[in-house]
Amino acid sequence: MLRLGYVSTYPPTHCGIAEYTRFLTTGLKSIYPEAEIIIIFSDSESSYRVESNTKIHPSFEKGAGDYRRILDELSEVGGVDVIHVQHEYGIFGRNDAILKACLEAKDEKLVKAVVFTMHSIYHPLSGDLDALNFQKKLNSIDAIIVHSYLMEFEIQHQGVDPLIIRRIPHGTLLNPYLGHPRYKLLKDLGLEDHMLDGLTLSLFGFLRKDKGLDMLLEALEETNYERESMNIIIGGELRDRELLEQIEDLSKKINLAFIERYLMSDEILKIASIADIILLPYRDKYGVYSVSGILHLSMGSFKPLIGCRVPRLIELYQFAPRATIPPKKPGELAKKIKWMVENYDYAVAYMAHLYSYAVRTQWLRMARRHLNLYHELLSSRS
Repeated sequence: MLRLGYVSTYPPTHCGIAEYTRFLTTGLKSIYPEAEIIIIFSDSESSYRVESNTKIHPSFEKGAGDYRRILDELSEVGGVDVIHVQHEYGIFGRNDAILKACLEAKDEKLVKAVVFTMHSIYHPLSGDLDALNFQKKLNSIDAIIVHSYLMEFEIQHQGVDPLIIRRIPHGTLLNPYLGHPRYKLLKDLGLEDHMLDGLTLSLFGFLRKDKGLDMLLEALEETNYERESMNIIIGGELRDRELLEQIEDLSKKINLAFIERYLMSDEILKIASIADIILLPYRDKYGVYSVSGILHLSMGSFKPLIGCRVPRLIELYQFAPRATIPPKKPGELAKKIKWMVENYDYAVAYMAHLYSYAVRTQWLRMARRHLNLYHELLSSRS
């Protein structure tokens, strides 16, 4: 029996990495039910629980300087074959404490292989010396998973052995609500039926300055659509309160529904199913490479997307370049919205290459690639 230990955030924690880990482990249990999965997650105030035969141990705090308690948890369960850290700097900080804890667990025979998924890779232009120093130390583990070619080549150029780097795309959930009556989905979300009148745009996820609400506001001012002809649904947990003013300004230009709360994946999928066009007008922090989980939730809904040409949307640029625009250019966003509205059927057909990629990266398939990696690492040590 394969025993897997994941070190990560986990629901109900409001975090994209938490959702990622839940989707991955659910996929693994589907394709390999005999696997025993143990999640060691960052909420030490919660209690131990079991969900779908997955054992969840709350063991550490975000940004801790010492993760040796993880060794206690591993010892208590008799060790695992693979310990897999879902690494994000916002969770584990920029020190190497989590790396040291995993290597110590391996030295003590509590784990056979150590795997890190690096959800963000820092480029030297970021100027973040602590993150760059941490990345240089990753040669000491057995495998590093990244989600994009940019991340793969950057970490390789920083001196990490290419033999331990594996690119496994972010998983995609195909939207189960496609084809459901839109009025029922609106009711589920607590929205009014009038949102069915005209075209519906959507923007969702954690609402921060980098999500491009200001750019969207300027773009809609340039489109000059009648208020009754277009709707927009904005949903998600507000991370920057000053965005409220931008949302209020936006509501004066267009019929707007604002769902101000943390959205579960099912709620995001319902919004995506209602929408005619999904907007991703992002701008990225300089010198940081990652991949957007919201992009994968969006493209699994088979709707036309418009996004900026930024690193975390590299897959959109790769598979549907004409659906992308330069960042921080509201005029280009206005033109793209206008073009997509006037050529909607063509836009849907054009996105077929991206939709095919969504199918190829379904969570079950990505879970299988993880499983193959685990078996490969363990067989090389037997």
